[in-house]
Amino acid sequence: MNGTRRLRPRPRAILRIRFHPAERNMELYGQLLAVVDGISSRVEPLPADWSAYVDLAGALTYWGRDVEGLVAVLRLRLLALHGAQCSAGAGPTRSIAAMAADATPPGAATVVRDDPYEIAAFLRTKPASALPGIGPKTARTLARYGITSVGDIADTHLPSLQRILGVTAARQAHDRAHGIDERPVVPGAAPKSLGAGHRFDRDELDPEQHHRTTLRLVQELGARLRAAGEIAQALTLTVSYADRTQTTRSRTLTEPTAHSPALAAIAHELLTGLGLQRARVRTLALRAEHLRPAEDAIHQLTFDNRDDKLRRLETALDKAANRYRPDIAGTASTFLGPATHRERRSRRPPTRTH
Repeated sequence: MNGTRRLRPRPRAILRIRFHPAERNMELYGQLLAVVDGISSRVEPLPADWSAYVDLAGALTYWGRDVEGLVAVLRLRLLALHGAQCSAGAGPTRSIAAMAADATPPGAATVVRDDPYEIAAFLRTKPASALPGIGPKTARTLARYGITSVGDIADTHLPSLQRILGVTAARQAHDRAHGIDERPVVPGAAPKSLGAGHRFDRDELDPEQHHRTTLRLVQELGARLRAAGEIAQALTLTVSYADRTQTTRSRTLTEPTAHSPALAAIAHELLTGLGLQRARVRTLALRAEHLRPAEDAIHQLTFDNRDDKLRRLETALDKAANRYRPDIAGTASTFLGPATHRERRSRRPPTRTH
């Protein structure tokens, strides 16, 4: 018992919260984080999957509530202020909180108390792949030795586990299977980024609709970047499916930019690389990341004046959009990069000559 007290001097309460708004953009993500920050100042943003870790230990004393009560207050505030559902998992460690959140649907919460019996009851029946740090490949390796659950990992002697996984991975898995994970919540601001998203009225199967929607998001994102005087160093595409799973792909740009043809070419590559021919897509979201002031942009000189013409056209259309309405410029296909144009031309039937 004394050793346990030295490892954990006071009960820990860590929350993993995932946001499930109808529409996604980074301004809203920042607003949702601000609501969470109103409950506890120790918030670690995870914008890639619209979630965050929250250290509730100090907040429990301040608010005079238990974990269930404080999570209920937070969920109610998010819903009342922004109409955003969330799913939440809480436990004494980061890994338990993450596992609890993974097992919780939107609009609900799962709380694992800092009690050895409750921790063991929660962990032992979970599949090995549910333990953070155990990916599909590692889970298959463990299964060949008859280790298929978190309880199996906990019951396997550490030397045997080390022969299977290696010293470091085995120690980490063994500790987490016993509910030991001393990683703290690391507070920080959300990385500066800008996002745009679209939710389809129904699950969308048509790849052409996926591409057209992505290009419209490019147009919106590029215009907002230029209006804000910022350029992006990276682009991230997130696809949400009918079964509530997601796929995220990111690409770092060779040159930071807010130029729509460059953004469109990268977005096209990201979407094409996912191979969504038969996927039931519910939401598409595009995020420009690692923003910097536009004056930091370096425009590579070329002997081809097509890009310069597109930039002048882009500036003129931005002015028209500001003066009249945002959609005056039409669709983002106007700004397709050269690679995308070549691919689309290659699908056209050959011209018949006489």
